[in-house]
Amino acid sequence: MEYSSFVKSKRFPRQKFLPFALPHITQAEIDEVVDTLRSGWLTTGPKTKRFEREFATRVGTPYALAVNSATAAMHLALDALGLQPDDEVIVPVYTFTATAEVVVYFRAKPIFVDVDPVTCNLDPAQLEKHITPRTRAIMVVHIAGLPAEMDAIGALAKTYNLSVIEDAAHAFPAKYRGQMIGTISDFTAFSFYATKTLATGEGGMLTTANPEFAERASMMALHGISRDAWKRYSAEGSWYYEVLQAGYKYNMTDIAAALGLHQLARSQWLLERRRSIAQRYTEAFSQWPEVEPPPNPAHVEHAWHLYLLRLRPERLTITRDAFIQALTKANIGTSVHFIPLHLHPFYRDTYHLQAEDFPAALHAYQRVISLPIYPGMADEDVEDVIAAIEQIIAEHRK
Repeated sequence: MEYSSFVKSKRFPRQKFLPFALPHITQAEIDEVVDTLRSGWLTTGPKTKRFEREFATRVGTPYALAVNSATAAMHLALDALGLQPDDEVIVPVYTFTATAEVVVYFRAKPIFVDVDPVTCNLDPAQLEKHITPRTRAIMVVHIAGLPAEMDAIGALAKTYNLSVIEDAAHAFPAKYRGQMIGTISDFTAFSFYATKTLATGEGGMLTTANPEFAERASMMALHGISRDAWKRYSAEGSWYYEVLQAGYKYNMTDIAAALGLHQLARSQWLLERRRSIAQRYTEAFSQWPEVEPPPNPAHVEHAWHLYLLRLRPERLTITRDAFIQALTKANIGTSVHFIPLHLHPFYRDTYHLQAEDFPAALHAYQRVISLPIYPGMADEDVEDVIAAIEQIIAEHRK
């Protein structure tokens, strides 16, 4: 389709602001939440346990633990591994702070690694030189829902006897070489934040195939109380419980699980709608040398949580920040994913980092814009985004 003629013939800019992200909620979710409220069981209960079972089946993992965030899931994973002060955990620098902050909780050290300049995922070529005798684990982030190169990362982890934790906050339901994300590594942490493909408002899931890890994480997620403590208020439960460890308060509520059950049931449709929007974007943006669509390798199934469009500044007279302002003026909501961790004051100052230490992450950050991509977008909304970007490019092309 020739979008230039589309722009000229269309009301432009759009009259109503297009939000960057919105959850897709149906009457089924609303009815399930109402049923939960009427049941009298609002916190962790039977719906949370059902959600865990159905999520485990969907992913194909033996154990799934519902928690209140992906951050909690990653923290529980490191706890199950027995991470100690002064241990080291490899973390890609191009991620949200949660991936690294859970390492800091243990007074351990995140060792930042640059990313692949094309995918923005952890670069296996950069990984090995950062492994030391103190390294305990590798945190892998699947940026935007694009699975990282797990074969190469897994091979290095096996060689050095390291655990692998996948930060799959963006990556449900994604696949790597036909295998579901959530079944590949020692642990996988998912996010069900309001903008995710599966949205419960706040929430997350930890998956593992290791029964000892699963038991430890389950206990620590609810104050370190003996197993199935949630049942103590049910007919088959007992008032008696024991605190086995100083645990955390990471459990999911049945209200959140009520949302999750129906989001899970519709997850394939939710993915397909995101995928169709991504394909439409890529078809349009591939026509213009001023921008670079995100990669979509054939050996993975992208979750398309985000659509990361990169500008080619050498072909434009407008900066990334000004480009975003122009989109806002056109009533298009956007965001930036992510500000690399080494640019944030805490990590920069604590670990004595410089902006130039991670050139691939820095270069990607300076060029990237996250575009709206969510199932509730109409085809006309998608066309509005494309039209706005074409107009900005036309006005600022070198």
